[in-house]
Amino acid sequence: MKSKGTVGVIGGSGFYKFLETHDEPRLKTPYGAPSGKVKISEVGGRRVAFIPRHGEKHQFPPHMVPYRANLDALKQCGAERVLGPCAVGSLKPEVKPGDFVVCDQFVNFTNGRKDTFFDGPETTHVSSADPYCPELRAAIFKAADEVDIVCKKAGTVVVIQGPRFSTRSESKFFRSQGWDVINMTQYPEAILSRELEMCYANISLVTDYDVGVEGDPKVKAVSHEEVMRVFDKNLGRLRELLMKTIELVPVERSCSCGSALASARLSA
Repeated sequence: MKSKGTVGVIGGSGFYKFLETHDEPRLKTPYGAPSGKVKISEVGGRRVAFIPRHGEKHQFPPHMVPYRANLDALKQCGAERVLGPCAVGSLKPEVKPGDFVVCDQFVNFTNGRKDTFFDGPETTHVSSADPYCPELRAAIFKAADEVDIVCKKAGTVVVIQGPRFSTRSESKFFRSQGWDVINMTQYPEAILSRELEMCYANISLVTDYDVGVEGDPKVKAVSHEEVMRVFDKNLGRLRELLMKTIELVPVERSCSCGSALASARLSA
């Protein structure tokens, strides 16, 4: 089942299927069942393992996604790298619906989620100073250039608990911090990948303006219906970007993600 260099893809809201031809390995994890069957396909000679983050019928809300099971399942399939496309709301007028943002930082405002594989007895402190893999992000940038898709090459995503959207006061606070976009699933997905020594990068598709734009009453607050409408409209572009990224990911890793645990534990 395992194949060195397998690329994992976790589909977000509105992205429940990736490729038509695939195998479905039977997997069990110590963390329960993943959110859907892992489907193995091939893109440009690269093995790809796809899983829908929220399930094929969107049955898992953000705070109930089995993040650990999903990442463990991809690891069992031999995934060394994970691409985590997701829908986000914009916190800045210049970041518009339909834009792509490749975040380089997150801020966690979730609570109560199972957010580590290390509950003891061996204490493990994984660095999250730079939570997204620079090598994988570079592949996304190169792919975007080749398929003529403009994407913002940096940004901070604030991750809220969900499933509700922000109040106006909360959104105002997030904007005041200078953060760029808002989402409900980037944490703990990104850091769990790091704990499994897998590279992780996200491709954020902007679907809305969160609670609107100050000074412009015509821009309404986000609704789930609007999120899905914009995501569906841009799904073809996202697929194109993902396909090209997978083709361009180097076979061998030169980043430090694969040795994330080397300095994360105290010596005996």
